[in-house]
Amino acid sequence: MNAFPLSAQIIALVVLLLGSAFFSIAETSMMALNRYRLKALQAQGRHGAAQAAALLARTDRLLSVILIGNNLLNAGLSALVTAMAISYFGNHEKVVAIATGLVAFAIIVFAEITPKVIGANYPERIALPISIILKPLLTVAYPLVWFVNLFVRMILWTLRIKTEAANETQRMSAEELRVLVLESAHYIPQKHRSILINLFDLERIRVDDVMTPRAHIEAIDLAADVDVIGRQLATSHHTRLAVYEGDINNVKGVLHIRRAVSMLLEGNWTRETVTDLLVEPYFIPGATPVFQQLQYFQERRQRLALVVDEYGEVQGLVTLEDILEEMIGEFTTEAPGKSGARYVWGSDGTVLVEGGALLRDLNRRLGLRFPLEGPKTLNGLILDHLQDIPESGISLKIADCAMQVLHTEDRVVRTVRLMQPRTPPSPKPAYPG
Repeated sequence: MNAFPLSAQIIALVVLLLGSAFFSIAETSMMALNRYRLKALQAQGRHGAAQAAALLARTDRLLSVILIGNNLLNAGLSALVTAMAISYFGNHEKVVAIATGLVAFAIIVFAEITPKVIGANYPERIALPISIILKPLLTVAYPLVWFVNLFVRMILWTLRIKTEAANETQRMSAEELRVLVLESAHYIPQKHRSILINLFDLERIRVDDVMTPRAHIEAIDLAADVDVIGRQLATSHHTRLAVYEGDINNVKGVLHIRRAVSMLLEGNWTRETVTDLLVEPYFIPGATPVFQQLQYFQERRQRLALVVDEYGEVQGLVTLEDILEEMIGEFTTEAPGKSGARYVWGSDGTVLVEGGALLRDLNRRLGLRFPLEGPKTLNGLILDHLQDIPESGISLKIADCAMQVLHTEDRVVRTVRLMQPRTPPSPKPAYPG
C-alpha cells in the first residue's frame, strides 16, 4: 500500500463508501416506490419513470445488480481498510480487529442505515434519477447477473419456490383501496373522497337499507275520489307514482305524472284513462345489494322499483335517486319524506325526530351509531329493543344515545326526542355531508 499516497487511499475509501451508499439507497427507494404512482408518472412522460418501470418489471435482475455491486464495494472497502491498517500499524490481531470494527461501523452508518432511511422517505425523488443510471449498469453487468441468477434459480427450484407470482402486478383489495382513499387527504377533495368511499360501500348496503318505508310511500289509490286523485297529482313532488287499488299490496302499475297532468288539463280525466297510462310495476327483493340494483335499473331502463318481502307484500319503494344519493349525498330536500336536512342537534343537545326516521339517515346526519343489521327505522329499533310497544314518556338508551318517546299512536312510535351523546362519535367518512 506504500506505493500509493495516503491521499489516494483516502479518496479510494470515500469512493467505495459512496458507491456502497448509492446501491443501498437505490435498493430501498426502488422497492419503496409506489407502483400505481409510477404508472401515472410514466403516462405523464416523467423523466426516469419508464426506466424505473422497466427495472421493477424484473425485480430479480434489479436486486441482483444492486446486491452484486453493493457487496463487491463493501468487500473492497473492508480489504482496503485492513491493508491500510496492516501497512501503517503492523500485522497484529488487535490492529486487524480494530480495522474490521471501524469499517463495519462506517458501512452500517454511512452505507446502509443512513442511505436506506433517506431512500425510504423520498422514494420518488431518488428512484427516478437513479433508475437512469441503473438501467445501463444492468445492461453492462448482465452477463454477471445472469450467471449469479442461474444459481439462484437452481436453489429456488430445489426449494420448490415459484417466482412467477412475484413478477405480477400487485392487486389491491377493496378495503385497501378504501384506506388509500381515506389517507389521500392532500390529493383528493373531501367531497370526492366521500363519493369514492360510498362506492365501496354499495356492495355491503342492501335495497331495504335505502328504500322509502311502506308507511312513507306516496302513491295513488284508484279507489279514492277522482278529485282527490287530481289534487294529489297536481301537488306531487315526484315524476312517477305507484298506483294501487284499495291496498298498497294490490299495485296496478306506475304512473308518469307528466302524462297524467297533461290529460288532467285537457279534462279527459277518469279512472279508466289513468289505468291506460300505467306502466307495469317492477318488484325487487329487499335483500338485493344496492350496487347490483343500480345495474338492474340500468339494464331494465327503470327508475323506480317496489320492494317486497318473502311473502310478496310491499315493504317499501326505492328509486334511482335513492341510490345516487348514497353515492353523492342528498340533493333533493323538498320532497315529502326527505326530512334528513332537519336532523340537527339543537343548542340544548337534543333533536326531535319521527319514529319512522331511517336509522341510516340518523347515523349520517347526527353522527350516531345505531345498529343497521336489524330494524331500519327508529320505531322498529325501539320496539325491537323493548320487545313491547312503549307508552308516551318512557326513556331508554340505545347505542350510547339516550332518547325519550314523546308520542305513541296506533301501536307506532310517532315522535322521539334524542339526546346527544356526551362524547359523540364522528360521522363516518362514507357519508357525504
